[in-house]
Amino acid sequence: MRNGFKVWDTDTHIHPTVESLEPYYDSALRARMPQLEQFKTPVRIDPTWSPQDLPGRHQYRFPGMLLFKRVLGEAEPPAVPVRNYGKFMGTVYPAPGVADDQVDTRIRELDREGVDTQLIVPGVPTGVFNLKDPAIEMGLIRAHNRFINDFCGKYPGRLKSLLLASGNAVEESVAEIRRWGRSRWAAGIWPFPGPERPLDHPDMEPIWAACADEGLCVVHHSLTWTPPYFPGYRDVWDNLFLGRSAAHPWGAMRAMGAFIGSGIMDRYPTIRFGILECGCGWLPFWARRLEDQAHYVGTTAPLKRKISEYMTDGRFFASVEMSEGQDLIKMVMDFLGEEMLMYASDYPHPECFFPDSVDKFLRWEELSGEQKRKMLWDNPARFYGEA
Repeated sequence: MRNGFKVWDTDTHIHPTVESLEPYYDSALRARMPQLEQFKTPVRIDPTWSPQDLPGRHQYRFPGMLLFKRVLGEAEPPAVPVRNYGKFMGTVYPAPGVADDQVDTRIRELDREGVDTQLIVPGVPTGVFNLKDPAIEMGLIRAHNRFINDFCGKYPGRLKSLLLASGNAVEESVAEIRRWGRSRWAAGIWPFPGPERPLDHPDMEPIWAACADEGLCVVHHSLTWTPPYFPGYRDVWDNLFLGRSAAHPWGAMRAMGAFIGSGIMDRYPTIRFGILECGCGWLPFWARRLEDQAHYVGTTAPLKRKISEYMTDGRFFASVEMSEGQDLIKMVMDFLGEEMLMYASDYPHPECFFPDSVDKFLRWEELSGEQKRKMLWDNPARFYGEA
């Protein structure tokens, strides 16, 4: 709690190293370890992306990840490659290992910021879906679920996470949702249809059904580095500034259009859908744009309501980006209501203002105490479920 406000940080991250995950491999995945060896690379920096080594630790890097090398205004990448992981926006780097397996240290850092509960975005290497090898995908997903069960289970109610669901292994993903869906740490699912399958594809229907049955939300968190990429990803000419600026909002725009436009929220009246780390300032425009195009060109499922009504009926949520500022966030609430936006820090990534993220948010005087209370706790509790 901070200054009388309960705090739910709705977008934080974990990146367990290979050494942390290996004890949770099942026998089938252990049999594939020689094949996985080629993808192991030393952790040169801590997964917080701070300049701290984790000696003896490794991560998987699967093929298909975009690498941005060129600086705008230059014809070619510089002779010395630019290693830009993002400028750290805080004043103190998160402690080494908090994105790996150091759960006690992570809790101390929650306490330092006044955070009661964190939603942790899973750290299975998303590039694994490029392999198109469902056995390896599901082996790593199952291992991560067992790992996160122990990790979050040490502090029930304070740490929650998502279940990954693969469109390349629907039956197995549903089994994992059924197995862990009622666990106290399981707040929702993060679906990956696969590089060549849209989110609204009928193959994904059993996943939505299981999600609704278990009372879990569906979360979209955009990615810059791996498919499905953003439009024009080949036309940003190897530049990270253009690529990352486009990737996150576009990924959320596409996911919203597919999820709502395909009628999933009609077929499952209790299902909740939300977007993380994609900003919110564009939501009023996108609501109007989707409504216009649904009327103008159609090609959606037969929808029972207008797009904006699905977004404002209490089942759609979005985390804010601190960089958007209080004026832009207030504009979105004025346009779409106060029941959808959620506080998020992006801890422990460089974008977070650690250890001052919560204090920075609370200093926004244009937001009322009631608006802050909704964003810090009430809205996340409705989206993810009670802590």
